[in-house]
Amino acid sequence: MDIKKIGFIGTGVMGKSMAGNLFKAGFAVSVYTRTKEKAEDLIMQGIGWEESAAILAAKSDVIISMVGYPKDVEDIYLGRNGVLKAAVKGSYIVDMTTSSPTLAQRLSVAAGKIGLSVLDAPVSGGDVGARDAKLAIMVGGEEADYETLLPIFKTMGTNIQYFGKAGSGQYAKMSNQIAIASNMVGVCEALAYAKKCGLDPQKLLATISTGAAGSWSLSNLAPRMVREDYTPGFFIKHFIKDMRIAITSADEMKLDLPGLKLAKKLYTELVTEGCGDDGTQALIKWYLKQ
Repeated sequence: MDIKKIGFIGTGVMGKSMAGNLFKAGFAVSVYTRTKEKAEDLIMQGIGWEESAAILAAKSDVIISMVGYPKDVEDIYLGRNGVLKAAVKGSYIVDMTTSSPTLAQRLSVAAGKIGLSVLDAPVSGGDVGARDAKLAIMVGGEEADYETLLPIFKTMGTNIQYFGKAGSGQYAKMSNQIAIASNMVGVCEALAYAKKCGLDPQKLLATISTGAAGSWSLSNLAPRMVREDYTPGFFIKHFIKDMRIAITSADEMKLDLPGLKLAKKLYTELVTEGCGDDGTQALIKWYLKQ
């Protein structure tokens, strides 16, 4: 496929870097975001900006979205002035938002009826992974569509996996979030324990991160915890959304996930204290109150 134009919807913490990396790779890119100011630095690089998602879709061969919540995804694609009504037959839709697997399936069915191809392709790697084009990308949909768009995915990530039919990418991302949720609790509890013992947290991290306790969160987010740097690579409020989706999905399968439910409970308490816009590493605040 000769992809001439990519339309990118959403230029938040991760979307901005993802759109920028597509542009740097040589693709013709335009963006739409509800607040134009959030796209100013991309516009200054030469990336175009459209006044609505529908206008963007009508001018694009591939439409990529990276927004906040399933409701945003539904509004963008299935709303009264949504992308599905404006997109050109034969174009591709790639939703990279972490969203509901069932919504991904609904979108695939609706788009297929009008000659559009859809992939759900949520990502993991946070702000750093997005900036460095080293995201993990989990893809669901038709395998032929995945193969066609693989060159696009390779400009944003390094670990790209196809998981199966529509919704499979979202199921894979839920598995990722489930693993992170309990791991974040463990990382925070280890640091809280070390603090109570009077240990040097920097030395501790340098030691345990190379052993069996090692994890991405321990290596990348625990140092931010130690510095009391709560700048978001990924918002707590969005993580809670992901955990809610995962719990709902697990309940549908009659699977109990107590570790995930505990993490959601602790993060929800932080939101009630005004920490929803902090990065997920701010979970340490819950422990430092003790």
